[in-house]
Amino acid sequence: VQLQASGGGLVQAGGSRRLSCSASGRGFINYTVAWFRQAPGKEREFVSAVKYGIGTTYYGDFVKGRFTISRDNDKKTVELQMNSLKPEDAAVYFCYTSAGYWGRGTLVTVSS
Repeated sequence: VQLQASGGGLVQAGGSRRLSCSASGRGFINYTVAWFRQAPGKEREFVSAVKYGIGTTYYGDFVKGRFTISRDNDKKTVELQMNSLKPEDAAVYFCYTSAGYWGRGTLVTVSS
């Protein structure tokens, strides 16, 4: 499985951004897909995940209802809708599958 994250860019504080993680290869439907992020000088941290099967979702504590993760198994994509963005949300966002694959990140910059 190969992953490609997209959708990053510059957004004003309070704005929204939708990230997309596209997968190629087989078995996507069988894996949990997660988003992580890493800001300069900080460790990579968990943002959100959507499980295979019934699609149970999980979020990092800092999300507090601002982000929504969804998956489309037919299109092999997982999207992360981010609302009410804060400057501290600025980071490179990566997607990851439970098969152990990381995608190339996409940079989100939030201006105050």
